[in-house]
Amino acid sequence: MGRSILRGVAIAMALVGLWACKPVAQPPAAVDAARLTAANSDGDNWMSYGRTYSEQRFSPLTDVSTGNVGQLGLAWHYQFDTDRGQEATPLVVDGTLYTTTTWSKVFAFDAATGALKWSFDPKVPGEDGFKACCDVVNRGVAAWNGKVYVATIAGQLIALDAATGKPVWTVQTTDPSKPYTITGAPRVVKGMVLIGEGGAEYGVRGYISAYDAGTGKMLWRFYTTPNPSSQPDGAASDDVLASKAAGTWGGKVPPSGGGGTVWDSIVYDPDLNLVYFGTGNGTPWAPVHRSDGKSDNLFLSSIIAVNADTGKYVWHYQNTPDDAWDYDSDQPMILADLTIAGAPRKVLMQANKNGFFYVLDRANGQLISANAFTPPGSISWAKSVDLKTGRPVENPGARYGANLTVVSPAPYGAHNWQPISYDPTEGLVYIPAMVSAYAYGVDPNFKFKDGGWNLGLNYDFGGLPDDKAQRAAMKASLKGMLVAWDPVAGNARWTVNLPVFWNAGTLATAGGLVFEGNGDGKFVAYSAKDGKPLWSYDAGVGITAAPMTYRIGSDQYVAIMVGYGGAAPLAAHFALPDRPRMPGRLLVFKIGGTDTAPAYPSAPKLTLNLASVTSTGDEKAGFSLFEANCSTCHGPSVSGRYLPDLKTSQMILTPRDFASVVLGGARKSNGMASFAKYLDAGQVESIRAYILKQARAAQAAG
Repeated sequence: MGRSILRGVAIAMALVGLWACKPVAQPPAAVDAARLTAANSDGDNWMSYGRTYSEQRFSPLTDVSTGNVGQLGLAWHYQFDTDRGQEATPLVVDGTLYTTTTWSKVFAFDAATGALKWSFDPKVPGEDGFKACCDVVNRGVAAWNGKVYVATIAGQLIALDAATGKPVWTVQTTDPSKPYTITGAPRVVKGMVLIGEGGAEYGVRGYISAYDAGTGKMLWRFYTTPNPSSQPDGAASDDVLASKAAGTWGGKVPPSGGGGTVWDSIVYDPDLNLVYFGTGNGTPWAPVHRSDGKSDNLFLSSIIAVNADTGKYVWHYQNTPDDAWDYDSDQPMILADLTIAGAPRKVLMQANKNGFFYVLDRANGQLISANAFTPPGSISWAKSVDLKTGRPVENPGARYGANLTVVSPAPYGAHNWQPISYDPTEGLVYIPAMVSAYAYGVDPNFKFKDGGWNLGLNYDFGGLPDDKAQRAAMKASLKGMLVAWDPVAGNARWTVNLPVFWNAGTLATAGGLVFEGNGDGKFVAYSAKDGKPLWSYDAGVGITAAPMTYRIGSDQYVAIMVGYGGAAPLAAHFALPDRPRMPGRLLVFKIGGTDTAPAYPSAPKLTLNLASVTSTGDEKAGFSLFEANCSTCHGPSVSGRYLPDLKTSQMILTPRDFASVVLGGARKSNGMASFAKYLDAGQVESIRAYILKQARAAQAAG
């Protein structure tokens, strides 16, 4: 062999050796079953909505700890093009951060620098915002095998190329002719994308679907209520709906489908091969208008376990039988292994809307414990939960009739969609909890409105008192808190009272920390052991999303989406911080971060000259019509701030301008669809008359 050939061989071998030592770059979103199953030990990444299959939202990272959290600084930030609510939990996979904003938009960033890699806008029709009960929010994406999956307000499930953000496939998971929406984050299990839907306030039938992650082909579907036609669906749920659910609807499911939407929580246990999901409230809320008002109405407001491969029923637990108060069970669920009464138990835990913290055996659905997690006296609908029967012990009078009945919690719940976290070292679940109440009463003249808001309640009980002191008292009765809950002992170890009742999800870390944002705009790190605040950052805008954490190199980052919105900000503005809508942001922190986010500008004070403005409408009738059709988005008694405050809108100055929006759909691209299907010109003018009355009262009060 010649010397030159030997030299060439030597060089080739050296290059091979260098290549072998060089780390091989992962393709974007290289997530598979093995990585997700082992995610608990991979603190560098946050590859699924709740970080791991168990959705404990606990990170093993300790680079940021109780000893140095005070040195956290902003590493980078990004401001979005929307001032609606931000609810997403970002994912980080191998150095890329993926997140969503309102209107179902998706963004990919370099997780270390914040450089934008790509963005995707599904261009959801603005009028579809009308179908969203609780803002046009989105809670995040799923990642799998080089793709990123997002579900849209318009009911689509879209697979994006993780490298480019270009669509790979799209499926319509809902009937677009019906008032379905999707705000939840997909989950990927065994090569299947799981997604549910929302819309129970309007009148739809709930279900969860599994799609092939590679092709978008539907693999199975489970309906949560019986088919109103009494015919089988050819779905995984057929057998159990016939054997267990059909007889619990007083003989008939309403034609609209009865509700029971799967709008948020979905969890997977790879050991048991079970998928768990929560179901929503019924349509209407008032049971007497839904079935007979005496039956359980399975599977409303329940937790259901199905076989992951087939979607076939395994077990269920109904948290609130024949739910009358909007106590759906879509709140986040956590899987954990606990020692209870000296024995190891595989459990599922949920802080339910109805005020009780449930611990279930996740293999068979057996109720282990159910305890109230808010202060004594804050739950009036039930005294307790019977551990033998698993049923709540309802208080007399909680079942409202035609008369006004005040019940707590309110439909916002003692805990809502905001994620909870579990610290296995402390044995604590960290809950964003609330205290609230609501005035319920059956509408004796209820008629179903196809595609409209259908609660079956008397809206004459709505609105706010004109008296400032009474409003202040109502606001004071709404409380927010961070509760550190011991699921074994069944009580709170510590509680932090917060300035606002609608606050953010939580994150726990092995650094001994709990992170949570609040509606007043503060992002805070607490001691996981005792709740002592150790660090805070003023975001300048309210926060409801849950934080997450990841590591790149030697730096641990903590990220959170900020921007206020969702159910309570839309419907209960008077109880929330008096701050205007501001553009949403992604804030990312690390030890020693030196970035600065510019302060939000002060909002201009809007006033209208109403001196010569008149209306021929009936103010009293306008009140009832406003509460029934407008208050959900624009606030009771026209109190809104988080969507346009109608008291300061130019549209109210003339009947023609107002009707062009409400009847003509002039603002449908912004989410204000036409109400011509539900209101006539005279009714619209009465609504305008009522708004003018409230605008004048507001101006008089300064």
